[in-house]
Amino acid sequence: MTIFEKSNYPLIDVRRHLETGPIVLVSSAWKGETNIMTMGWHMMMQFSPALFGCYIWAGNHSYDLIRNSQECVINIPTIDLASQVVAVGNSTGDKIDKFSEFGLTPVKSDMVNAPLIKECYANFECQLSDSNLVGEYGLFIWEVVMAHVAISVRNPKTLHYRGQGEFMVAGDKISFREDFKPQNL
Repeated sequence: MTIFEKSNYPLIDVRRHLETGPIVLVSSAWKGETNIMTMGWHMMMQFSPALFGCYIWAGNHSYDLIRNSQECVINIPTIDLASQVVAVGNSTGDKIDKFSEFGLTPVKSDMVNAPLIKECYANFECQLSDSNLVGEYGLFIWEVVMAHVAISVRNPKTLHYRGQGEFMVAGDKISFREDFKPQNL
């Protein structure tokens, strides 16, 4: 067992260690307009039905599209899209078409009007399940109503934002499945 020597740490940087979920690209559509935003603040909330929560700032161009349509697609990029992830996050959809500007391909969804992003290894079509915390906190709770995953990608190299322009890359897998109680799997 490793014993770590620790130091006090700035509270403003705690997120660099707690934001463990992958960066996602959220695609939206409303009244003929589409957009993409980069997001790191999200969480699984329930497994059946699959509920997913995320924070969307009211000042983000996607906010109104998503709030009005009450749907979106959560797209999970891999490391080969890192430049596009950053570029999408650094731009606003009220000035450009992010799909064409960053070479991303919109694909028709099965259950929602927002497009999938073809280049992402996974796409989750979502419909708004609970909007009670949207006004005060910007917290949207989605039900995933359709999932598309490239199962041939065994260990996707996903991006995990650590703040200050740095990402970690996930992809290696270790299994302790045999040590788990069945009800905890």
